[in-house]
Amino acid sequence: METQKPTIEQILTKMKGSMNGELPKVIELASEKMPEMVYEQIRSNVFAMPENGALENETRTLIYLGIAIETESKTCIKAILNKAKAQNISKDKLIETYKVTHYAESSRIMGNAELLFEEI
Repeated sequence: METQKPTIEQILTKMKGSMNGELPKVIELASEKMPEMVYEQIRSNVFAMPENGALENETRTLIYLGIAIETESKTCIKAILNKAKAQNISKDKLIETYKVTHYAESSRIMGNAELLFEEI
């Protein structure tokens, strides 16, 4: 038996519920102009963050936040912060995620200096 595909309205309602009542503007626009992209985004979400995955939802949200910060995606940062609020993730955990992200970036810069240190 084939399951019925949810409507865009159903998807947006569920997304709002998981994001502290706020949708990213790009999702709202895509739902009007290119609804198939919203379906693709949801498919990717389910693939990357399955309900019974190995990582807890909070852990996945914090990883996603760190990557959004690292890639300078303000839309993703805002969306993930809304998700973190909906999940009641503490300020301390958000700050620690930032610290880990900062450390990863500084480690990347350190690694990039290998040739410099070899030559001087």
